[in-house]
Amino acid sequence: MLYARMLLSMAVSLYTSRVVLEVLGVDDYGLYSVTGGVVAMFAFINGSMSGATSRFLTYEMGLGNAERLRDTFNSALLVHIGVAAIILVFAETIGLWFLNCKLSIPEESMTAANWVYQFSIVASLVTITQVPYNACIIAHENMNVYAYIEIANVLMKLGIVYLLVVIGGNKLIIYGILVLVVNIIVASLYRIYCLRKFSESHFRYVFDKSILKPMLSFSGWDLYGNMCVTARTQGIVMLINVFFGVAVNAAASIATTVFSTLSSFASNIIMAFRPQIIKQYAAGESEEFNKLLMNCIKFSGTLFLILAAPLIAEAGYILNLWLKNPPEYSVSFCSICLAATFVIVLNYSIAIGIHATGKVKAISVISGTFYLLMLPAAWIMLRHDMAPQVVFYAMTVSNIIIYISNIIILKRQAPVFDAWHASRISIATALIFGAATAAAMIPSAFMDTGFLRLLVSISFSTTLTWLLFWFFMLDSSSRKTMKTSIKKKLKIHN
Repeated sequence: MLYARMLLSMAVSLYTSRVVLEVLGVDDYGLYSVTGGVVAMFAFINGSMSGATSRFLTYEMGLGNAERLRDTFNSALLVHIGVAAIILVFAETIGLWFLNCKLSIPEESMTAANWVYQFSIVASLVTITQVPYNACIIAHENMNVYAYIEIANVLMKLGIVYLLVVIGGNKLIIYGILVLVVNIIVASLYRIYCLRKFSESHFRYVFDKSILKPMLSFSGWDLYGNMCVTARTQGIVMLINVFFGVAVNAAASIATTVFSTLSSFASNIIMAFRPQIIKQYAAGESEEFNKLLMNCIKFSGTLFLILAAPLIAEAGYILNLWLKNPPEYSVSFCSICLAATFVIVLNYSIAIGIHATGKVKAISVISGTFYLLMLPAAWIMLRHDMAPQVVFYAMTVSNIIIYISNIIILKRQAPVFDAWHASRISIATALIFGAATAAAMIPSAFMDTGFLRLLVSISFSTTLTWLLFWFFMLDSSSRKTMKTSIKKKLKIHN
């Protein structure tokens, strides 16, 4: 369900990005990404609480204590309201000053930029207070609701594109308003669902120190890691803006859209594994915990590369098909981002295992520091007149280092974790990724650029990926289970 949901969402996201780029123009499109990025700089506060809320709700559900689960939800909601208030203060002071005094924005666009900034703040506050409700849905493993609400979200995104074309006035401001309205509607749908289905989601004031203390401790350490992730992501945007201006920001925004879409795709697949991994750890089922973690790495990595390999091989054609006239650097930015995202996908699984232990100090400090070190390295290279691609190369290298360190951290914190097996699976998945990308490039040797070549590339890479996955990634027991499941779905009887 999650895979189908993300394929639909991804297709619409790529289409709407193309139309929005055409309507807004390169400069305004780049300006929107920079303006929204200022608000996102403060989102690391929410990111830390989001991880804590999801982990503790799922953990309490694994223990089977309904009263404790209800208190945990309400404590988390209370904290998120406080986080929203803090972010509002920072955004309306430091963020507003940074937007108007430090960013490279054309004078004639400042009014629109400030309007979009305010819309982005409101959207951020809605998202922050929504976190406990989404975490509740995930903990209950009601993944199908995401598919249903995503259909509504997709239809509204298509509506944004239509209205943006037909409505007159300042397109950038109109786009900001429409995006905000959709965010509010989607958040409302999730909340209504939770209130109707889950008794613990009905708010009541709870101030329980025995719940808040470990939750705030977890989020406190996680805060540094999330701050560093946000600083790196938005730092890339700011570095490109300072050295190259809003035109190259537009290319970076295209790459970020691809990066975010495929990252969301991967995280949604992993979402199906997360509750069970944490519940099995809480219950002390070490064998099942390991099995789920390994399957999470295998399936998330493989499903991601099925999409990523042909995208890398045919990046030029796909971007031209998608955007007609993609900004300069778009092809190279996207290709590098896809490789960087693959490492992130593998890391998501390991991070779930670390979060299950509740010990996030090491992953936050070590991983966060490597995230931050990438920025001065990129700044030095840009100061020496290197091409803007070096920023994304630096990001890829930091992702690899962080993944290796996280495997070591998980092994130290959960000795039952089979680090050697996880490493072998990761290397095997990376080799399949390389082989699939190479297979996707084969048609370019004997076919002209075009839609037919794209289809052949997808066929080559997908076929090779599934063959390698089936024979080298799955054991006999898993193959037997998958055969049985497929036959059952297709109603094939022996």
